[in-house]
Amino acid sequence: MDKLKEADLYKGELIPINGKLVERYNKCLEKLGFTETKLESFFIDGIGWSPEVAKEKNEVHYLNNGEANPHCIIITPLQKGLPVYNPFHSFDRELMKQVFKIHSTKIENITRDSAICVDFDQKIDVFYEPLDVLKYDNITVKFRLIDNLDEAREEQLNLIELFKKDNNFVDEKIHEKLLESANKYGDLRERNLNLKDIVYSVDSFYTEAFGGIFVIKSFLSPILVFEDVDAYNDAIQDTSHNVLMYHVSQKELIDKLRSHLIIECDLDLDMTLRRYDRIKKYLLSEILEETQHPIKEILNDSVLFKSYLNKIDIKARKKVMGLDRYLEKRKTDKTIEVKGIIDDDVYLSLHSPHSSLKPNEQDLIWKLIVTLAPKDVLFLYWYDKEEFYKQYKDWDESMKDWVIHTIKGSF
Repeated sequence: MDKLKEADLYKGELIPINGKLVERYNKCLEKLGFTETKLESFFIDGIGWSPEVAKEKNEVHYLNNGEANPHCIIITPLQKGLPVYNPFHSFDRELMKQVFKIHSTKIENITRDSAICVDFDQKIDVFYEPLDVLKYDNITVKFRLIDNLDEAREEQLNLIELFKKDNNFVDEKIHEKLLESANKYGDLRERNLNLKDIVYSVDSFYTEAFGGIFVIKSFLSPILVFEDVDAYNDAIQDTSHNVLMYHVSQKELIDKLRSHLIIECDLDLDMTLRRYDRIKKYLLSEILEETQHPIKEILNDSVLFKSYLNKIDIKARKKVMGLDRYLEKRKTDKTIEVKGIIDDDVYLSLHSPHSSLKPNEQDLIWKLIVTLAPKDVLFLYWYDKEEFYKQYKDWDESMKDWVIHTIKGSF
């Protein structure tokens, strides 16, 4: 991953946690019911997730109490605007935006000497079956402070009122309690520590629960798309819900997405053609085995690209050049169909979310398209970073160079 790190494409926006902040982080872990980390320093993202702690615990989603109870740790105001690298739900990033938009000033105040445990409460204690994800409606974001700092403030204010009452100013026991509180917590009188709950309405979303489920709600009947076949087979036994269910491998899914105006494909669109340029280069790289030139040179040099294209068998050549062939044939025959000219998986990778969808739904459908047809390295990086990192490890060094160049060139 060194090349990605150098290019600032591998978790480059994480912030360091060390010293006193590690102690506060561990208090949050303990308060949420998790074990402390033994690490003396590590990095965290916008939700308080750390790749180093995840590796130590051998658990990617170590901030979850089961699949139904995700949490967040806010240790510093610097987390504002940071990416969420391993979201359990597709709306986790938006949740964090709302948290900092509403409570930014209070968070800055509190994290001077404390930390915040955040609970994303969807009123579900535990999942029992895949269709439990349909219960997602409103997420209530709740906050708790380590050392019960908010409760300590109330106690301190009550002691001050007691001190002022009658002749209590001469009561040494009250003096001692006030001094003890002040020494432990400081002067809390002017501190605003009250973080009100935030209610977030859930629309369509993706969840890692049950092996990964896309929940598309904006239609008469919700559409559920399962990544895990066992979860899908379990879900279709339930006939009590009016929902459409598909596994990602089912061909009928694509037709349903088109007919419901969830995805569309305009092969003349400039963005589609730019994506196709990346896709056909990626397809050729998959086919080539031993080459005289580095992959990066082959994919970036039009002469070399044509040279190696003509070295592969005709079937593979047709797959790589499917859209070019279709557009060429369409010049003389306007009625020609895509089927049989462009491979199904390539054609699917050229689709985009329907223009009528809302921005957050478009992001969700981009992720679904990338899951169904991961042929565009740029969109794979944008919408499924973990899968991108997984594939990246298997590419040769020159292919890695081309991918990094392609992604950086899009910025």
